[in-house]
Amino acid sequence: MGLSNLKQLVELKPSLLHTSSSLSVNHQCQLLGINRSGLYYKPITNNTKQTIKNHITKVFERIPIYGEKKVHQQLLEDGYKVSLNTVARYRQELGLKAVLAVKQVNTTIPIKAHKKYSYKLRGLSINQANQVWSTDITYIKIAGGMVYMAAIIDWHSKAVLAHAISNTMDSQLVMKVLNDALEKHPHPEIFNTDQGSQYTSEIHTKRLKDLGITISMDGKGRATDNTIYKK
Repeated sequence: MGLSNLKQLVELKPSLLHTSSSLSVNHQCQLLGINRSGLYYKPITNNTKQTIKNHITKVFERIPIYGEKKVHQQLLEDGYKVSLNTVARYRQELGLKAVLAVKQVNTTIPIKAHKKYSYKLRGLSINQANQVWSTDITYIKIAGGMVYMAAIIDWHSKAVLAHAISNTMDSQLVMKVLNDALEKHPHPEIFNTDQGSQYTSEIHTKRLKDLGITISMDGKGRATDNTIYKK
């Protein structure tokens, strides 16, 4: 008997059999031309695969720059027992690909009138989370142009604390990322940026100073100062 017939049998079982009949269940099954074992068939639903796929999708939506190895590690940390090959296969089935960001466009455009802050991290021992946060903007090539992604990273844990994507590289983008990170995590002692106008703007520096967070900025032309972000 095929699977579809078994399912139909389960649905029709109450109307097919008469428990009060003088005929035994075996005899009734013989008369109906069905196998008695089919009466006890119960469809089994396995939601494990779909549950893992749903979680993979959530990780992608939260951190689109993660490749399959990072996603696999995240799933393990979240309690899912799944192999790297399985994660890769599920991502392929879902059509998910990491958003690759390559920093080539000049995203650091200073404004002379804005106040610049000194670099506070040289020689500093960073030994705990939320001691130093760092942020930067990069661009992502897409069909027909590009978009900009801003992200904040914890120097100690290397965790991406917040990120956002926009088609404009302005203060609104960096403020969204900053506010998201501040709402979700304990505030850092030091916040490091480059000297781009988005970070030297009054709205950005005031937000940090109002919270008592020390502002640190890479030296002019010192791209290596913010190396942790660019790795």
